[in-house]
Amino acid sequence: MQILFWKELSTTAQADALRRPARLTNLVQTKVRDIIDTVKAKGDAAILEYTRQFDGVDVKKLAVDASEINGAWRRLEPRMKDAMCRAYENIEKFHGYELPQDFEVEIEPGLICQRLVRPIDCVGIYVPGGSAPLFSSLLMAAIPAMLAAVPRIAVASPPGEDGKIAPVTLAAAKLCGVDEVFCMGGAQAIAAFAFGTKSVPKADKLFGPGNQWVVEAKAQVTQLEDGPGIDLPAGPSEVMVLADDEANPVWVAADLLSQAEHDPQAQVIMLTLSKQMVRAVYAAVLAQAEDLPRAEIANKALKNAQLIVVQSREQMVQLANRHAPEHLIMQIAQAEELVPQIRNAGSVFVGAYTPEALGDYASGTNHVLPTAGAARSFSGLGVESFVKFVSVQSASASALRSIGPEVEILARLEGLEAHARAISLRTSGKK
Repeated sequence: MQILFWKELSTTAQADALRRPARLTNLVQTKVRDIIDTVKAKGDAAILEYTRQFDGVDVKKLAVDASEINGAWRRLEPRMKDAMCRAYENIEKFHGYELPQDFEVEIEPGLICQRLVRPIDCVGIYVPGGSAPLFSSLLMAAIPAMLAAVPRIAVASPPGEDGKIAPVTLAAAKLCGVDEVFCMGGAQAIAAFAFGTKSVPKADKLFGPGNQWVVEAKAQVTQLEDGPGIDLPAGPSEVMVLADDEANPVWVAADLLSQAEHDPQAQVIMLTLSKQMVRAVYAAVLAQAEDLPRAEIANKALKNAQLIVVQSREQMVQLANRHAPEHLIMQIAQAEELVPQIRNAGSVFVGAYTPEALGDYASGTNHVLPTAGAARSFSGLGVESFVKFVSVQSASASALRSIGPEVEILARLEGLEAHARAISLRTSGKK
């Protein structure tokens, strides 16, 4: 961790302080391209071979049996079921308010335009599971997909050391009514959904966070001819915490570590107003990291962590908007007063009693969020991510005669005579 004083940094040093850790290398990009090409050519056989190579296990088949999915839910402890069901209910309730509606408007007499909502036919959801079974990502994607009435939802998650998907992930699939689950991970899973194989359906759009291999694979397959759409840039986790002198340094440290334990490449930043707070948080982070089960991962991420002393609340907001973090935690007094000024953030957590972990699981908002500054132009997952909008227009003869001459003028301004004639041949009465 570095302790920095913003006003003492040069312009270059300030940019470096907010820069994300380097992730992609030419080697990763090239290897991902090779994986995609191999899966396209060899299908299931390539996926099984990559599973042996990367996950170190021998998976007999990709599709998980319904009995295994059902059994995972049955064997889940009642208290765990209750917790998962409560999270499900909150996520469903929040996203239920996002349901888009068809609409129709008469633009001019006889000229009627509509927007129709249509679900995506088939979606592929990636659920990380290598170092931790992130079943919550399944809830976050499958629930809005169901609300959007997506006809076919398929899930992929990598196997654990036993060669199987984590039972808690299968239980989440059962709760969400997902019956197509595939034991595969990494870039090969993304490629499988992109092309379809004997076992795996071809998905029209891909969802879910992942490591640099998954993120790069999504970026590559969506550029292919007839490639799938993707949700958003959702790579290694990142958090920015705003902490004033009234913040609890122990709580701030816990929030920082909750992201650091995700991934060695996670980004952790705190902005605070005083030397006393930055020193207290620094000490609290070190103390709490000692006994974390994922301390090795967290400590790697903390090597790039920045604890920055700024001069004012206004500067905090300015830097938050500049950085556009995936998660923005506001442990400051009257934090709600600053929320209207926040323009760029994936998800905002307001006040000392709103840790980011709440949003990760059960507040109801989605935790699949844009990273790497993409919050400047992307939103987190929602129901609209799983639908597309079809525009429809219908003109009567009188409406075409009314607006047609203007359309002819506009078409000829662009030098497109055939467009103009498509109007004039109708309005002139020629057959």
